[in-house]
Amino acid sequence: QVQLVESGGGLVQAGGSLRLSCVASARTFSRYATGWFRQDPGKDRRTFVAGIGGSGSDGSTSYADFVKGRFTVSRDDAKNTVTLQMNSLKPEDTAVYYCAAGAHPVSEFAAYWGQGTQVTVSS
Repeated sequence: QVQLVESGGGLVQAGGSLRLSCVASARTFSRYATGWFRQDPGKDRRTFVAGIGGSGSDGSTSYADFVKGRFTVSRDDAKNTVTLQMNSLKPEDTAVYYCAAGAHPVSEFAAYWGQGTQVTVSS
């Protein structure tokens, strides 16, 4: 069982930056692919944002087209942490952001999810 706890959400103006962090409880966290999803206001589904492989993969990163060049995902397995650096934020980035971990590649079917953190970008 892996528990994930996100932090770092908040309110920011368009063009600003936020850094989301997710801390995992399990020492086996490094084995899992991990990443970030978001749930836009009024939507039921969570949309993939960014992912990074675990120790069993090449550790490569992947991004949704709408965040490429603006967001960066990274992990520090010594600290059981995955981070999402979000730059040049837009109002349409407003959403609840979720950390996930599971089999590679991380997907909406990931086994473990955090509780989510709200990101609001004002225009």
